[in-house]
Amino acid sequence: MSEVREKKPTIHEMLGAEKLRDVVETFYTNVQADPLLSPIFPEDIQPVVEKQYMFLTQFFGGPSLYSDAYGHPMMRARHMPFPVTPQRAEAWLSCMRHALQELEVNEELTQLILQRLSAPAYHFVNSEDE
Repeated sequence: MSEVREKKPTIHEMLGAEKLRDVVETFYTNVQADPLLSPIFPEDIQPVVEKQYMFLTQFFGGPSLYSDAYGHPMMRARHMPFPVTPQRAEAWLSCMRHALQELEVNEELTQLILQRLSAPAYHFVNSEDE
């Protein structure tokens, strides 16, 4: 007998494309207000917002928007020009946590998203805290 396994929904399916866009926009409002993060982001944040939306869509199991537009993400290499410290990684995750809470994403999904983002956030660290 073969078992039929139920396919678990992806984060992208659970959150939805519209809500993900809201999360990314709220997140970058938080980033711009953060004293550790704002200095390493451009003043015109809109292109970054769009790329992040495309990347997270793909990263969370949705369509491969980012790769289709820009090729392989190579995220660590793309972050190397910027001083990413452990404190900045934590601040980045904190901004995301606050965006998810502000938009009332349920706690279980919030924890799943933060867990999924934690490894990459710390993988991009390339500098010591000041």
